[in-house]
Order: sequence, then C-alpha cells, then structure tokens
Amino acid sequence: MGKEGMSVHVSGPPDLYLLVKAMESFISNSAMGQIDSVLRNGSDEVASASSSKFDRLFAPITDGVVKLSAVLVPPCCLKVCGSMKEGSSEPNTPLISGSHLAEDLQAQWMNLTAEVALNPGELSVVYICELPEIKGKFYPDKAAALGVEPGPKYGQLQRGNSVESDHQNIIVHPCDVMEPSTHGPIVLLVDCPTPSHLQELSSLQSLTPFYSNISGQPVEMCKKVNCLIHLSPVSVTNTPAYEQWMARFGEAQHIMARHEPKNIEIPILKSSSRIAATLNYLCPQLFPSPGFWSLQQLKSLPSISKFPRELSRPTSCQITYAENLLKFHLLPYKELGLDNSNVPATISRTEILNELTSNIPEIISASEHISQLWHGNNGIVEELQLHETPLPSCLEGITREDMEIVFLGTGSSQPSKYRNVSSIFINLFLKGSILLDCGEGTLGQLKRRFGVEGADEAVKGLKCIWISHIHADHHAGVARILALRHDLLSGSPHEPLIVVGPRQLEIFLDRYQMLEELDMQFLDCRDTTESSWEAFESNDDNDANGSTCRLKNLLRQAGLMTLISVPVIHCPQAFGIVLKFADRTNVIGKKIPGWKIVYSGDTRPCPELVKASREATLLIHEATFEDGMLEEAIAKNHSTMGEAIEAGDAAGAYRVILTHFSQRYPKIPVFDGTYMHKACIAFDLMSVNLADLPILPSVVPYLKLLFPDEMSINEAN
Repeated sequence: MGKEGMSVHVSGPPDLYLLVKAMESFISNSAMGQIDSVLRNGSDEVASASSSKFDRLFAPITDGVVKLSAVLVPPCCLKVCGSMKEGSSEPNTPLISGSHLAEDLQAQWMNLTAEVALNPGELSVVYICELPEIKGKFYPDKAAALGVEPGPKYGQLQRGNSVESDHQNIIVHPCDVMEPSTHGPIVLLVDCPTPSHLQELSSLQSLTPFYSNISGQPVEMCKKVNCLIHLSPVSVTNTPAYEQWMARFGEAQHIMARHEPKNIEIPILKSSSRIAATLNYLCPQLFPSPGFWSLQQLKSLPSISKFPRELSRPTSCQITYAENLLKFHLLPYKELGLDNSNVPATISRTEILNELTSNIPEIISASEHISQLWHGNNGIVEELQLHETPLPSCLEGITREDMEIVFLGTGSSQPSKYRNVSSIFINLFLKGSILLDCGEGTLGQLKRRFGVEGADEAVKGLKCIWISHIHADHHAGVARILALRHDLLSGSPHEPLIVVGPRQLEIFLDRYQMLEELDMQFLDCRDTTESSWEAFESNDDNDANGSTCRLKNLLRQAGLMTLISVPVIHCPQAFGIVLKFADRTNVIGKKIPGWKIVYSGDTRPCPELVKASREATLLIHEATFEDGMLEEAIAKNHSTMGEAIEAGDAAGAYRVILTHFSQRYPKIPVFDGTYMHKACIAFDLMSVNLADLPILPSVVPYLKLLFPDEMSINEAN
C-alpha cells in the first residue's frame, strides 16, 4: 500500500510459512520486511507452543473485540518416529509447531515433520471465533438501594468491578445489581478435508467445551456455539460419522459452504456477467460465452449430475446451504442469526437482453448486420474487400479447427468489475493449448468461458505455460492451474507441464512445490530467445531429456515451428513472445506458410519486438494508457493505444488486438477510431478464431454501441 508503518499479522498452519517465503520472489522487499517484523514478534510464542500437542486451542488473535482460536487437525494415520518425545510424559504424542509465522518456523516445521509423518498441506485447521461475553442487564434501582450514587461507580459496576457503597458500610459487587453475563456469540469454521481427518476431529478433547449435552460436564464450562461454517467436501460431510459430530453442537446453525450447485447459476461477478451476456447477443461469433449458466445447463454436466440433491441430516441439526453474500449476524445480539437480504436474485439472460434492446434499440439491427458478415462454408469469414489490406497467404484455406485465441484477462495491475488481469489461452483444439500469462483468477475465467467440465479439459490439454515477467498480475494464477492439472491427470501417464518464464518465477514455483505438488518442468525465458535457440540447434550434445529439447518436441506435436521469447522494455527479465506455426500443404499440393502470432507482454514501444513481429498474422499488444497519458506510460514502461497501433504498422502486422488496459477504463478504453482500420479492442472472454481475423476491424464500431455513456465521456474529454 506504500504506507510507512503498515504491517500485516499473518496467522495460519505452520506450513503457511512456506507460502510467505515463496512470495518473496515477486513481492517487494519493503513489503515483505513489514510482514517479517511482525512474524518475528511471534517467535517466542511459537517456541512456547512447539512442545504442545495438536489437541489444544491456540489463540493467535485476542484483542478485546474478538478471540480467534485455532485447533490443528492432522490425519489420524500420522506415525510418530520414536516412542516418546524428550520431556513428554506421554508416548507417541504428535507435536504442534504453532500458528504464528516466524522466520524460524521453517526449522520448527522440519522438527515437527521429523517426528511425525506429515506432509505440508496435510494439516487442517478448525478456527473458533469467540466474541466477548455479553454483560447482564444493570439495575440502577438495586444500586441505589445499596447506597451507590449515580455516576462513575455505575460504570465500574457494569465493567465488572466492585465498588464501595456511598451510604452504607458495604462493598457492592456487580452480581448484586446486574443479571449474570452470558457467553458471547461463537462461530466455528471447520475444514475437514478427508475421512482420516474426521477420525481425528471427532476425538479432539479441546472441542469438548463447545459441545452441548455432554454428560458430566459442568454447565459453566459449556460454551454454546451459534454457527458452524463447514468447508469440508461432500464426501466427508455426507457420512454418518460427520453427521453425528455435527449433532454434538445442539441447536447451532450449520452452514454448508461447498455444497450448492445453484450458486454457479448466480454469478458473484454480476457486472462482468452482464457485459458478457450483452456482448454475446451482439456478436456470438467473438463472444460465445453466454455470461450466465442455467440450472438446466448445469444438470447436463457430469460433475453436477452426480451431486447429491438432498443430503440426509440428523433432524436435530439446523442446516442451510451457503449462497453468495449470505450473512450470519453476531451483533447486536437481538439480530443474531441468518440474513439473506443481500443474496442476489437470479437474473435471467432474457431479462438482461430485454433491458439492452430497450435502452439501445439500434443494437438489434447491429447484431443482425454482424451475423450477415459471418457466412460461407462452415461459417468461415470471407474478406468481402472490407479493407485494402490483402488477405495474407497464411490464411488461405484456414478452418475453424486450426486455432482460437481466448482472452481470459484484458486488464492491468489488478482485477476490476469488468476485466480480469492478463491471460491469453491459445486453443489449438486437438493439438492441445498454450497459456500466455496466467494472472489470478485465470482458472475461474476458463470455467466462465468453457464451463466446469470444459475448463478441466482445457487444463489437461495444456502443452506449455509461458509467463512474460514476474509482476503478479501476469502469473499469480499459475500454481492453481498446475495443481489442478496434477490432480486431473493423477493416475494417468503424463509428463510434467513445461513452464517458461523469468528466473524469479522458478524460485516461487520451486518453493511453492513444498506446499502442493505442481508437476512442472521450468525453462527460463532467456533459454528461448532467438540466439539461445540457435545455440541449442548448433550443439550436438543436447540432452534429449532436457527442458529445451522437451519443449521443442511439444511444439512440433502442436504444429508449431518456433516459440521465441523477445526481451522488451518494462522490468528486468520482461519478454514478449513469437509463435510461428509450421507450413502446411493444401489439397492441390500448394505450400502455404504458417501463421505467426506475437504477444508483447508489458512494454514500451520496443524495436526488438517490432523486428520480431515482421509480417505477423496477429500482434497482440498492450495498450495500457490512452494517447493523452504518454508521460505516465513512459514513467511506468507501458504503451499508449496509438503507440501499440504504430508498432503494428511498423511491423506490417495483418491484425492488431489491443489489451492490458488500465483499470481507469473499466468497460471500454479511450481510443481514436481513425487508426482502428486493422485493429480491435480485446474484452474478457473474447474468442478470436483465426478464420475470423479479416472481419475484426468491422466489429469495432458496433462494440462502441454497447457503451454509449462511456463513449460520450471519452469524446467530451
């Protein structure tokens, strides 16, 4: 945030330390220093907890407003090395490393895993949130009867302090003038990922005070739990053992937070979904994503159709299924309970389109006109002499099964309501796919574009992930994609996925792999530059199993001739990329050159990139700022819209697609229509088939129709 004195207190399982250490590879030293200073402050507390059992409450946060405790839950199959820990009175006792993170926690974690067969990520956590006790009602008449004058002493009594009577020789206690206090609201957040964890969870003695109706337990020791939020998967919660454990909490409200398919039908990103639906209406050829999934569509998915429709639950439990923006009020106490007033209502696509055609009637004819541009066999676009630019020979005889470019994120820096951060999915259909950059939320965008099952297939079909530079908005989604691919392909023969990126990314991924299996093989961008490839080809002693050799073979399988990383002007080790596809022969034996796709990454106008983009079929170039913000573009090493277009002109690129817009332009960026004769604006979930490149510039004027308010503001400025 750039504010001096700001610090972050991070609490969690011991292996969270590994994530913090991994992040140091791309978070600035000053920011990490602020975190480290706080983490070091907790080192003494960690040390004091290092010899305690798993089965205990550890309170990382107690500030008078809330007490947040943690219970660590290992799988029950842990094995302890050695019969007894030195200094322990009990044999085979698993040990806890503590919840505060400190720099020395890595050593303590190693000590823990040396004694217990526990891998990072296997330790689960139950969090207990306790609010302060609620004071009983104060009775002024009772205080007056005991000789206490109204004033400061009333306040002391209400705060729990005894006072001397003003008119009697007695001490007045709070219990003399107040009703008994009651426990404050209590919420449990439960993550029980496997049946093995459930066995341990059910036997934890540290949770006994929170159970109701425990025979032999004093009433004053019981703490009534008001709400439990269950993050556990259905495979665990839908078992008799879990149901019996839930029943121990009596009348508590149970919220099942991972169990309701209908939440997919009601997107939390409503604004983004509305724009996707309107773009789909205007031009379904470029925007095939409907924006909204209906329950009927969801039921056709194998993963949803197998979902248990009604789960059997003990009748004593109050069960509700979580919905987006569902609340559970804790205070004021009179409002304790569920509140679904902010749960978004289902919005049908029909409603959105009726509103669109009512507000912008001309959009109907625009949609019809666009549909007329897509014609010919199998929907292939003909040139129609829309522009003077001749059709490049590489597009002769192209089919819709050759290549598609899906823009999963077209904004810069951080996600907004309408644009996610950078990611481009190169879909080669039966030959696989490639990801160019992979910002946070990339997996979610794949699901919005292809559906739940389709996203899984897309991830399984990846041949390579290429990352332009170390800024987080270009790579923060990589680990999630890699982990999912590992899970999807586990049990099937497969090779590690090649990740090409800057050196700092390798450091991050290597450290992250201590937390979660990523199943990847890293290759430095510097090893894929043109000079590096030339050196590789001239070396007869190349390792046939090395990353570079593997990448070359994968490219060949995908129909690619080259993947070249080009140094650009942004930050250290920032690159653009050139993808050159192999030549092909048509049915009459004519040789047709392969198409060439170039992506700039983040950069100022760069001669090296222009040179590498010569005669490109498509140049995807960042255009962070409008033309009037040249100074800011220079200061931040980005390009303006005009500069991106000029780069395409200088390279002789057939088409240019602009992306990576500043989030100051939430819906559509400011641009000069006079230079868009061979360019187009990218939107999230926009899918450009190679066969549709000729028609792209003709769609731009119609896109402007969807945003009349934004365009009028832009023109006024």
